[in-house]
Amino acid sequence: MELKFLNSKPSSLSEKAALVARTKSSPFSSFEHSVGVKFSQEFSSCRGISKKASYLSSNGTYMPKRANSSVDKEKTAAENYFYQISGTNGASSSLFSRNVGVLDACDDEYGGVVVDPDRLPANPDDFAPMLQFSLSHWKMKGKKGIWLKLPLERSELVPVAVKEGFEYHHAEPGYVMLTYWIPEGPCLLPTNATHQVGVGGFVINDKNEVLVVQEKFYDPSFADLWKIPTGFILESEEIYTGAVREVKEETGVDTEFVEVIAFRHAHNLAFDKSDLFFVCMLKPLSAQLKVDDLEIQAAKWMPLVEFVAQPLIQEDGLFKKIVDICMARLGKHYCGLLPRQVVSKFDGRSSCLYHNVIDAGNVTCNGN
Repeated sequence: MELKFLNSKPSSLSEKAALVARTKSSPFSSFEHSVGVKFSQEFSSCRGISKKASYLSSNGTYMPKRANSSVDKEKTAAENYFYQISGTNGASSSLFSRNVGVLDACDDEYGGVVVDPDRLPANPDDFAPMLQFSLSHWKMKGKKGIWLKLPLERSELVPVAVKEGFEYHHAEPGYVMLTYWIPEGPCLLPTNATHQVGVGGFVINDKNEVLVVQEKFYDPSFADLWKIPTGFILESEEIYTGAVREVKEETGVDTEFVEVIAFRHAHNLAFDKSDLFFVCMLKPLSAQLKVDDLEIQAAKWMPLVEFVAQPLIQEDGLFKKIVDICMARLGKHYCGLLPRQVVSKFDGRSSCLYHNVIDAGNVTCNGN
């Protein structure tokens, strides 16, 4: 039995179609399961043939038939694959078709495509041909980067996408993001997030006492160290609100943000990510301590002179420099950075710009 792929190209192309499968007599209904079907690049619409399909008219002539498509996003562009099964020894021929459409997606502002994760094909078997056809379609349209977000519940589609050339970009608890770069040359898609962002709260009260903690989990060499409360900011959280929150969570003390005193930039830390650590000066609004039992071993108000005199502070260049800067700020010999909400005309969004504010007629920093 012969299987031939038919499309809207001239008959000369149809005559050149390769024999793609031979099998013994097989029930028509089970054909897809019994024959492994592959098409050459010349005949497979997944490789770029125009969005047309052929159907058999009443007089036996193959006629072109355009697929349905949306004008704006072309979400429903489709190709009808028609297969001709020619029986051996003069047996009659039969036709069946399979409709393959472009995955639902929208254009991004950089000439790429973002696939809609909520409208992926329900049947996993339909995903591979649709993905192949979509890539061909997007290539013809001159698209560049393809973003494919696969929810956790559709994880069975990940190996299919990888087989088609998609690469991992990043993952979150509920999904994995994969990308595909169509043009020749290096991929210009932005990489995954390269940094984690941490904050530390330098809190000092009217008695010249610093709020310090000892963590439950630490390197044994830091067993005796009393340090300022630190932690990572949350997604979409501002630096100043993150510092206030971390101090509250670890010690129970309410605070008010004053300034960003300094920040450290380090590389190749956890999972080879870079790290930004912002030291913030905070003013205490309460004094009672309530320790976070999950992360903190102890917390207390420590005299500033004792805090500075700790051997681990004095022997560590980074810690010592941070303390020196905080001391200079307390003496009003140093100005930190204050956040200001500004709106950019480029994207129309409000964001925080941290900058130094000094009265032109005053050489000292009065702060808040």
